[in-house]
Amino acid sequence: MSVLWGISFDATPISGLVVEFVKTASVFRDRGHRVHLDLGYDIKADKNAFFRPYREESSALPDWVRLDRPCLAGIEGYQAEFVAEVLREVVGAGRADLLPQVEALACLVAERIVAAWRRAQVTFVVVENGTLPENIIYTKALYQAIALYGREAGLGRFVLWRDHDLMWQSEPGSGKYGREPYPHAVQPVDSPHIQYVALHDEAARKTLSWARDLHDIAVLPNTFDHSPPRPLPGFRAHFGIPEGVPIIARCTRVIPQKRIDRDLHLIAQLSDVHLFVAGDPAEDPDEFLRLQRLGADLGVTERVVFGGRLAPREVRTGRAYSIRDLLAEATLASFLTSYDYESYGNPIGEAIASGVPYLTSDYALYHTVYGHLGFRAPVLTADLPDQSFVDSVAELLLDEGKRARMAEHNHRIGRQHFDRDRTEQLVDDMLATRTRLSVVLPVFNEAANLPAVLASLHAQELDHDLYDIVLVDNNSTDDTVAVARAFAAAHPSLTIHLLDEPEQGVACARKTGMDFAARRLGRAAGTRYYLVSADADCRVDSRWLPELFRTMESNKAAIGVCDYYYNPAHFTARPRLWDAIQRTLRCRAVTFALFGGFPDGKGFAVDRDVYEKVGGIEIFYQLHNGHFVNHLSDDWDFGIRVRGSGEDIVYAPTSRVEINPRRVDHAIEEVITGRAYGNDGIIVMRDIRPERPSTRDVDLTEAQAQQAWEFSIKDFTPKNTILPLLLTPSLVDSADVIEFFGAALVQRLRARIEEIADEMRVVDFTPIHVYKTPSYRLYLEFADEIFARLRATVGEDIGYPPPLPACFSEVPPARFREFVRYYCEDRESGEAHNYFGNGGVF
Repeated sequence: MSVLWGISFDATPISGLVVEFVKTASVFRDRGHRVHLDLGYDIKADKNAFFRPYREESSALPDWVRLDRPCLAGIEGYQAEFVAEVLREVVGAGRADLLPQVEALACLVAERIVAAWRRAQVTFVVVENGTLPENIIYTKALYQAIALYGREAGLGRFVLWRDHDLMWQSEPGSGKYGREPYPHAVQPVDSPHIQYVALHDEAARKTLSWARDLHDIAVLPNTFDHSPPRPLPGFRAHFGIPEGVPIIARCTRVIPQKRIDRDLHLIAQLSDVHLFVAGDPAEDPDEFLRLQRLGADLGVTERVVFGGRLAPREVRTGRAYSIRDLLAEATLASFLTSYDYESYGNPIGEAIASGVPYLTSDYALYHTVYGHLGFRAPVLTADLPDQSFVDSVAELLLDEGKRARMAEHNHRIGRQHFDRDRTEQLVDDMLATRTRLSVVLPVFNEAANLPAVLASLHAQELDHDLYDIVLVDNNSTDDTVAVARAFAAAHPSLTIHLLDEPEQGVACARKTGMDFAARRLGRAAGTRYYLVSADADCRVDSRWLPELFRTMESNKAAIGVCDYYYNPAHFTARPRLWDAIQRTLRCRAVTFALFGGFPDGKGFAVDRDVYEKVGGIEIFYQLHNGHFVNHLSDDWDFGIRVRGSGEDIVYAPTSRVEINPRRVDHAIEEVITGRAYGNDGIIVMRDIRPERPSTRDVDLTEAQAQQAWEFSIKDFTPKNTILPLLLTPSLVDSADVIEFFGAALVQRLRARIEEIADEMRVVDFTPIHVYKTPSYRLYLEFADEIFARLRATVGEDIGYPPPLPACFSEVPPARFREFVRYYCEDRESGEAHNYFGNGGVF
């Protein structure tokens, strides 16, 4: 099951932040997420709850919310006293000498956060008010944890970070959060894992003026269920409120900043009106006592009900009454808060959604959030209710028709701007755009292999929300399609798209799948999306996709190439064949680490934007036995075009694919002779499914093994050692490449590459043909020196270059380079192609 983890920076059992989290979490819950919530007791130092265990807090929350938190006790130095000192001295006063300790503690706290997320198997995180600099240790730690866990778990944009009280909005007059430009507050980090949300346009504007490099910030106001509440019998009797008397509802915390004294002064000037305060009197006993005294002085004690903390308006819990029940009975709702305390004003939104007229103070952001949209309400502009304000409230209390019209007007606008479907849409968009990778799987008559292949793709250690499968059937005549549909039905957590490609050929099927995936992936700014190629007869390791994803994200390369291997159990009776295979793969590991390699259909990823930039996969046709057939070099051709466009290719050695041994079991004769995929310049797919018993128990002779090795290394070396240098000449300036070749050889290679590039300026049909000839030429000219470096780096058993074609025995040594050119450019005979072969099936 997917798991949502919420973090509230409020450190109170129930508050506006927690209510908003519960509303958002209910959307995730409806979509199958299990919900955990950290109330932030170990974040804020002024709530007297640091390290305090949870007690009865869950009674204020729905039963589907599980209270949870990282274990931060025992981290030396991380105490409420130090957090308070950092807020006062570092954030507020600008003192910098404590910052090294802040950074050190943040690293330790980050480790604990990640451990908690691992334990809970978190897949999504919602942060409420994380930018408020009450505890910059925790904020820094949270950003570190997001980066670490996102990379480790292979998650994309898995964090929704919503700020309610940014430091320039919350108590700016107090100075406890410092002064602009807030040098020691933690700026929002531009992260591929985080979607920021501001509650209104002004908050987004100010955020971007402060954190100018931020890309992903959306505007989403607090949203509400706009269905009208129904009165719950017994509510008035329970709280001692007579039937029929007007009620002004004040849903708030009982603290000085909320200015409940204004409500007491208001009802003192209104007859027969009751005030119901829904807040916890125990949160600030001194303020509660002050309000009681004021009520007695004003003679309104009998008409004031401190009803305690009620359950959130939109979520039923096991508690007797909720804010919804109060608003169902209320005549008016009040929000006479202090000017600079509230940034949003949830109680106004709750009243609008409930169809209750409201009255408000002219707090700092009232017009930004509500007033500019045309809501109607009495607005207090003085410190205490003046006669004009009292008269407007009295008129509303007396005129039922006016109340009804005002409520209907506000409700209609509220549904337009603050309905719950806006939250649902954002969550759905985030969950949808979390699909960062589409794995394209061309298939043709693979019913026997497909269950194991799909099982290995399903078992990836990566959230299924982050990738999907695009399976392209290429005219299968067996049960391939039925197998795919059955697997998709049995594994609904992983999306599998099933496409048809009527034109026969793996290149056509791969292009169809890649083009489809490119169109359907998201378009979030600053987010990279990847098209991934897989092979229907190979199995992938469980870390194949997450390691490929991690490597692509960290290196920002256009293409990521994975590692391939054979299962040695298939070759226990064939040690000579196994040795030939392993020598090729060892060379591959070294050269790919140096040069990045090239994409192979068995497993590579490409950045979707780069794929589109170079025009995607191109199908090139050739004549074979009098018929046009598509060329099999689409993956190499594509890689050459990407690298030739100036983009980078990166090797991901920890992303591994197990090659099906049928590639050598049933084509061994062609492998030995270097004709596995054709000859004389024609490259075609040979169906290597078993048509006869496997030869896996029959080893090669020494001569056959040597011949297989020679064709394999002749196919491999021009592609993987020479071609990268031709495409990216700057590689020869790399310290690692210079170390591999040696300074003298690098200098000669650089000079020769420049000469050949200047000499051969003819543009051929496809990149792979443009680069074959110069690659062959450079190989033949430098073979002895390249193999010397392979022996020194990979091992002495790599040996020496395979013998030259017999025709070179007649060439004078002084004219060797000249005749290499004639040999490699002679396409009519196809001799060069046959010499280098296509034995790279290893």
